[in-house]
Amino acid sequence: MKRIFSPGKLMLTSEYVAVDGALVLAVPTKLGQEFFFTEESDEKSLIYWNAYHQDQLWLENIIDYKNWKIIETNDQKASEFILKVLKNVQELSETKFKKNVSYHLKTNLQFPSDFGLGSSSTLMSNLGEWAEIDPFVLNEISLGGSGYDVAVAKEKSAVLYSRFPERVYEKVTFDPSFKDELIFIHLNQKQDTREGISHYKSKTTSTELINQYSELTKLIVKSQNLEEFSQLMTIHEEKLSKFLGVPTVKEKYFQNCPVFVKSLGAWGGDFVLASKFGDYEAYFKKQGFSKIFNWQDLIN
Repeated sequence: MKRIFSPGKLMLTSEYVAVDGALVLAVPTKLGQEFFFTEESDEKSLIYWNAYHQDQLWLENIIDYKNWKIIETNDQKASEFILKVLKNVQELSETKFKKNVSYHLKTNLQFPSDFGLGSSSTLMSNLGEWAEIDPFVLNEISLGGSGYDVAVAKEKSAVLYSRFPERVYEKVTFDPSFKDELIFIHLNQKQDTREGISHYKSKTTSTELINQYSELTKLIVKSQNLEEFSQLMTIHEEKLSKFLGVPTVKEKYFQNCPVFVKSLGAWGGDFVLASKFGDYEAYFKKQGFSKIFNWQDLIN
């Protein structure tokens, strides 16, 4: 079987405000999602879809793509989503699901599903490359969202991304000299991004707010030292906290932490970013968070 790979992502700036066009800085993770594929000339027009999480099978189904029916599955709800996405692929592609051949398709998500590193965006990117279609369009009609995560997966690079007034992004090198001082802490749960965005949309945004976050992102990319980076991350967090009317993650979990703690993506779950200090591992473990990663552990 042939293989395609797309990396996961971590969103460093402009969470929530990204949906209104604020400039986003996002970086690729070492782990991502693999996609394996082969075709069989059997005149059956079937899709054999096997999905793995960290090499463990979790979803298997057989789909009749002539009639778009699920023939066999071990998870009806998940299979219905896959059917919807693959039907969208058929509509966008000039070659896939047009003949009577059968497709053997396999995915393998390399990171735990509760890490929030982009199980859906990596799938959109892989399918886009396989079917030679625009993954942003596939993502838009299948899931929605700002699309920054698809850009990271597609380009396999850190990106600066904005979705309004039109989608614009560029590959960037974000390799701060102080990266060895940065750490990621997992909050032991996956946050519902849609729920967070719904709360954000209930607030009245402004061009000024969007511009402020775009400018913050530009300054963060150019940070020369850890002190400057830390100050900007603190400003980013506190400004968004005030707008959302929601406590920062530091206020919620780490009030006596001597360094900045910055939410990454939807607030309340997934990963946060901080910097090293004293016996930082003992501190975070005492708070109940033992999944601590160095920059080089996660970021490609």
